[in-house]
Amino acid sequence: MNKTVTQMLITFTILLFSTIFGCDSEAVYYTPKDTDDETLNFTKRIPAGGNSWVFNDISQTENIIFDSGIHNWTSTDDVIRTYFWTNKSGSLHVGLNIKAPTGSSTIKVTVGDETKEVEVSNTDYADVEIGAFNLDSDGYHFVEIQGIEKSSTYIGDVTEILIGGSATSGDVHYIENEEDFYFGRRGPSVHLSYSMPENKDILWFYNEVTISENEDVLGSYFMANGFNEGYFGMQVNSETERRILFSVWSPYTTDNPDEIPEDYRIKLLGSGDGVTINSFGNEGSGGQSYLKYDWVAGTTYKFLLKGEPAENNSTDYTAYFYAPELGEWKLIASFRRPYTNTYLTRFHSFLENFITHTGDISRKGNYQNQWVYDTDGNWNELTEAKFTVDATGRNEVRLDFTGGAEGESFYLKNCGFISESTTPDISFSRTASGNQPEIEFTVLEVPTVK
Repeated sequence: MNKTVTQMLITFTILLFSTIFGCDSEAVYYTPKDTDDETLNFTKRIPAGGNSWVFNDISQTENIIFDSGIHNWTSTDDVIRTYFWTNKSGSLHVGLNIKAPTGSSTIKVTVGDETKEVEVSNTDYADVEIGAFNLDSDGYHFVEIQGIEKSSTYIGDVTEILIGGSATSGDVHYIENEEDFYFGRRGPSVHLSYSMPENKDILWFYNEVTISENEDVLGSYFMANGFNEGYFGMQVNSETERRILFSVWSPYTTDNPDEIPEDYRIKLLGSGDGVTINSFGNEGSGGQSYLKYDWVAGTTYKFLLKGEPAENNSTDYTAYFYAPELGEWKLIASFRRPYTNTYLTRFHSFLENFITHTGDISRKGNYQNQWVYDTDGNWNELTEAKFTVDATGRNEVRLDFTGGAEGESFYLKNCGFISESTTPDISFSRTASGNQPEIEFTVLEVPTVK
């Protein structure tokens, strides 16, 4: 019996059984186009909803990627990528748990340089075999799907990408559990904790941040001056809006700012022109201030923070921002935190993505020329920092995070399924610049409530 006749008999048998017994999630609808393909064996089922993005189209990612999978998929222009990590190369078996709800569709599936096509016509979810591909390296990879023909409105609904083969015989990582989808899709947050001079009370903290071109990705927060009670840095909030953000946590523990008793509330002492003042919640609660400012990638911006004990067992925190476009230090805001009596402590910077739809795009921040000014009137340069990552990275939900030192600068980089990964809790030293800040503290704007 020749191969063509054998294929026809296999296809007829599958169709006969599906007609008699109906469709279910375990059914397989696939006619091999390459008779030399090895027998496929799927050992991992990757949730499409937690691991997929529409390539180069943030708005379409929001429109068609849901926790339950890929839905409302109508455009043949959409190229959808589902990411996973493996520590082995070799043969990769690929399938889809998919249905074509309103008619047949032809799906193009690509892994690396190899592409296969499959026609999908089942109206209930089924496991559809695609074929065997080759992974020539370990690390992050993606299965890419694109609809190239459709007979009706929708191309298909996809719940899982199936993988197996020798490339998956070792460690394989992807976002498995739905409870990890939100932070997993945002990607890992990375931090630098600066080593401080001993036996010094620190009154001022100075830092500089430069974002390279094309690294200013939507959803990024390049936090420059972090301290024990708050944070201060710059964000990319939308395609048309950027902010300089300064926030201080209340000492009362809650995610709902309305629950904070009056005597635990953050008090506004003053703010600069054009600065918006809010409360915030959902990550602790407290006082928030921000200036809408169109900062530009490739430009160095300066951040200056003051913290000192105040009356009635409280501490005042004041933030100033310097942009070369402005040519002067601009007051952002000054807050009083009750039940706190301290100078500045626990200095750090971080980089996070706060929009799930851009978790497939890498971003990088450069943090340089860190200095602190003590109560004895001396500047102290900070040249050592420890690199850490949040639970998304530590629990290996995502592995695309790195940080370190480059000359006189520290850097942080995350997301985008990059191949780099830095071991957490390692310390780095940058080259000292000796470029002490030249700041006339007496000419800085004094906070007053407007």
